[in-house]
Amino acid sequence: MSSHNVYAQLDSLGITLPPVAIPAAAYVPFVQTGKQVFLSGHIAKQNGQPWVGQVGLNMTTDEAKAAARAVAIDLMGTLHAACQAAGTDLNGVKRIVKVLSLVNSTATYTEQHLVTNGCSELLGQVFGPAVGAHARSAFGVAQLPLGACVEIELIAELA
Repeated sequence: MSSHNVYAQLDSLGITLPPVAIPAAAYVPFVQTGKQVFLSGHIAKQNGQPWVGQVGLNMTTDEAKAAARAVAIDLMGTLHAACQAAGTDLNGVKRIVKVLSLVNSTATYTEQHLVTNGCSELLGQVFGPAVGAHARSAFGVAQLPLGACVEIELIAELA
């Protein structure tokens, strides 16, 4: 275990983790199997409401990247709860394994990977390169629940 402290890093970035959101449909926020934790997709929120928009139509790449960063904060809040359920905390995360990002975008928009960097870069900052570097997919989709601009799911491995 390294001397890197996830909570000190969050504090230095001025980030307060939110509580786990109540699911809006028939699913649970996370599932642990073995040492892996699978987090359900989290939509972007702004001021507690869905962050609505379609990239390439009424939202820029930079705006959507900020939304993806906001999703990363929500994901870490859920991951914190998953860690607590497993008897540890975020410092017990061995690896952020995979991020899957869905970007509500027009048919001709091609910068979904840049939008997703908003999430990936923050995870790297918070967890450090040894834990935070992850595999990733970024897709453009025609629409997301509640009109959200971004939805991201995450898989992590606990120590």
